[in-house]
Amino acid sequence: MSEPTRAEIARAFAQHRFDDALGHLARDVVWTIVGYSVLEGADAVATICRDTAGGLAATVATWDRCRTVEQDDTVVVEVLGRYRRQDGVTIVSSCHIIGFAGAEIASITSYGVEVDPDSVGAPSDVRHAGR
Repeated sequence: MSEPTRAEIARAFAQHRFDDALGHLARDVVWTIVGYSVLEGADAVATICRDTAGGLAATVATWDRCRTVEQDDTVVVEVLGRYRRQDGVTIVSSCHIIGFAGAEIASITSYGVEVDPDSVGAPSDVRHAGR
């Protein structure tokens, strides 16, 4: 079986398929979660990813959109996800700018926002879709 492409690795990360992505982290990776924190090193990033996966164990995540743009050593993934739990649905729009050094993820910059489907600012494919 062939190695995954950079775009496949980046999509796996953005869609919380961490088992498919974490093995591709550079040892000195830096993950900037804009407005929240900066994580340095593969161990710190992997810990947060595993904690996130654990927190989503009772959640069904579906992806309404996953767009990928690749240029040189950078892959940008924009996702629109619905997180369904017993108590409701949360819609999140996020963008991840993932820099590679060879086949390894060297840097990640993530932006994310919860989307209110009744907001004028909601993406048109989500607006008034309900929770």
